[in-house]
Amino acid sequence: MGKQVGVYVGITAAEYGNLPHVDYTQTADVLNSLHTRGTFNCMAAGRLSYHFGLVGASVTVDTACSSSLVAAHMAVRSLRSGECSLALVGGVNIVLTPRVSLDFNVAGMLARDGRCKTFDASADGYARGEGCGVVILKNLVHAEKDGNNILSVIKGTAVNSDGRSNGITAPSQSSQEAVLRSALLDARLRPSQVDYVECHGTGTVLGDNVEVSALASILKREPQEKNRVLRVGSVKTNIGHCEAASGIAGKNYKKEIL
Repeated sequence: MGKQVGVYVGITAAEYGNLPHVDYTQTADVLNSLHTRGTFNCMAAGRLSYHFGLVGASVTVDTACSSSLVAAHMAVRSLRSGECSLALVGGVNIVLTPRVSLDFNVAGMLARDGRCKTFDASADGYARGEGCGVVILKNLVHAEKDGNNILSVIKGTAVNSDGRSNGITAPSQSSQEAVLRSALLDARLRPSQVDYVECHGTGTVLGDNVEVSALASILKREPQEKNRVLRVGSVKTNIGHCEAASGIAGKNYKKEIL
């Protein structure tokens, strides 16, 4: 109770708020007060802070598919600045109604067979997945001093936006290259020191190609480093695209995370 612990949660879809379970023709005193407040996205972080009595920053992040990754970025910055001594970083996605899936299907974003076929010639879209995960972040020196079981080390983070690109669903290779450069600079790493990339890898024809091209441009090996292999993968091929929670799912794949 009363600890300076930050809570950062990535969430996009407010599915419970879309359920047709409330008769809004009833008078205000009949409606449960939690019908509205309980479906605000801000409550995803707020309830955790309230339940555990944590007084650090309590932030819900919505940047679509990157929500939980941006939440981690914010938590790292908070830990570095001393704003908090510990941070809970989570992401959650649940599918309760067909509304979003129908919209995405009309937009041509979903695979016909319901599978994410990342980097495959037959890739034709992604499959929506559900999931929830939380990681606990702490400054490495403090974690080592306290004898914590350290599963991963985040060496650097970076965030940017495509700006005015070819469309809201069309990724920008130049922006992806820029954020990779920033992350390497923040982590103080050379491109050749990166040996695995957990890709966004949704299984869309346009997105996968842009992402791999950006990685090849920034993480390319010099002639003397030709034996250093860069491996790429995507957890989405196993569990689907968990959207706001996908960043948390991808964090389980490598000991040192860039």
